[in-house]
Amino acid sequence: MKPSGVAPRKNLSMGLVGLAVASSLIASTCCLLPLVLVLVGITGAWMVNLTALRPLTPVFTGIALVALAWAGVLIFRPSAACSYTEGADCEKTRPVTKTIFLVCAVFIALLMLFPLIAPYFY
Repeated sequence: MKPSGVAPRKNLSMGLVGLAVASSLIASTCCLLPLVLVLVGITGAWMVNLTALRPLTPVFTGIALVALAWAGVLIFRPSAACSYTEGADCEKTRPVTKTIFLVCAVFIALLMLFPLIAPYFY
């Protein structure tokens, strides 16, 4: 039997990590997307329109940081004790979830810092 709240908490935390990644991607579209398109070889005057989301960058940055902090609290707080039959599952999935969170946090940090280092690439 699963302890109450363990599965929904894990699903919520992974959903929050996904929200944080999506928000940080949207927040960095003004700088990252044009660079990626230029590196791939797609250019044109239409790329100026990609900066339309620039005024919303602080909003999406805030959403990403709040979602990441909330997911971090859910993932790193002490978990409820697992039953004897689920003990092996808890020991395997908890470190994997923490690793996924940390990889996504580093990815989000790079995306958030990209507008600051983007001028060096152009």
